[in-house]
Amino acid sequence: MSDFLEELRWRNMLHDATPGIEDLLASGACTGYIGFDPTAPSLTIGNYVQLMLLTLFQRAGHRPVVLMGGATGRIGDPSGKDKERELKSFDELDTNLAHQVEQVRKLIAFDGVPNPAILVNNHDFYSSMDVLTFLRTAGKTLTVNYMMAKESVKKRVETGISFTEFSYQILQAYDFQCLYEQHDCRIQMGGSDQWGNITSGTEFIRRNLGGKAYALTTPLLTKADGSKFGKSEQGNIWLDPELTSPYAFYQFWINADDRDLPKFMRYFTLKSKEEVLALEAEFANDPITLKRLLAEEVTQRVHSMEALESAQNVSKLMFHPKIDPDFLLGMKPSEWKMVASEIPSYTLPRSIISSDGIALIDLLTDHTDILQSKGEARRAIIGNAIAVNKVKQTSVDDVVKTEQLIHGAYLLLENGKKNKFLITFHN
Repeated sequence: MSDFLEELRWRNMLHDATPGIEDLLASGACTGYIGFDPTAPSLTIGNYVQLMLLTLFQRAGHRPVVLMGGATGRIGDPSGKDKERELKSFDELDTNLAHQVEQVRKLIAFDGVPNPAILVNNHDFYSSMDVLTFLRTAGKTLTVNYMMAKESVKKRVETGISFTEFSYQILQAYDFQCLYEQHDCRIQMGGSDQWGNITSGTEFIRRNLGGKAYALTTPLLTKADGSKFGKSEQGNIWLDPELTSPYAFYQFWINADDRDLPKFMRYFTLKSKEEVLALEAEFANDPITLKRLLAEEVTQRVHSMEALESAQNVSKLMFHPKIDPDFLLGMKPSEWKMVASEIPSYTLPRSIISSDGIALIDLLTDHTDILQSKGEARRAIIGNAIAVNKVKQTSVDDVVKTEQLIHGAYLLLENGKKNKFLITFHN
């Protein structure tokens, strides 16, 4: 067994822990959990910080428990929120949960290892419990004064907090008690904003069971520019390839601020301390290579080797001006769909291309707004600015024919070195 806390320390992933946890971890294999509420259609990179924490916990010889919040997701965690959450429908939450379970199963080892992870849905703790039983079983454990002292509640009292969200702390605490009883789970982990909820759980176990449980948190990860981690102008960086394409996911790491690179390397690589320090020394003056290595590792792990190769193909198309036209022919339809989400794109019926083809000038002006007039289109062609599938067009009389469509559907147009456009033709 490796030293889990020491692993977290060199990665700068340890924010706080209750006394005695070091002795507990050193005594042998332990069970610890992190909860995930299914309030979004997919997990994000922010959630992946916690999945990495469970992964490192498991690699240190301990047993991780993934607790899906089938119940707590219906309530809403007030932590980190300055106003009341909008309640999701049960159907939406159940759909989200099922999808997140698929994602978690891909990223945490549930079989094939000596200490396989355990998956639990906290809805099972409450589905047969009526409100009176809950109030008698859990509601008497903590005083309102104790709960009000927690930072997550204290911040909301001024702006307003419903009894529903106020009760979230009790549910999370009771979750910990149930896992302690059912799986001998002694540790709950999470982000530093969860400290109040987690320590409420240790208090539940102490008061109701006479047991000893422990809390451990990671720092809340923010970027050097002060923005929240996992956010972009378009919103979250999702782990779902339909919400954030493998290309966009890959480019997130490539485009990371150089100042964030040491932090990102420690949070998201599975390389050892020695390997990370050696890479940082080798590429001290070459952050681009270091970011590429991290992007390759994380994209392959979260998505797949095939998805990584696709992301690299799309990146090559987007950023390398000198590409052989044959390279385009080898790109998959899924890769062209990624391209379509990144550059100005048009969808046109294939029927506009007659047996003799369609005039390039008409395609540039009448069927798209790539150029504003035929005169402008002629000048661009004469000026050697227009390329079709990476082939420069030299005559104002050039036509586009169906046989030029890649996979019978895609046509890449360029106006100069930087302006790319994709047309997708359909039947």
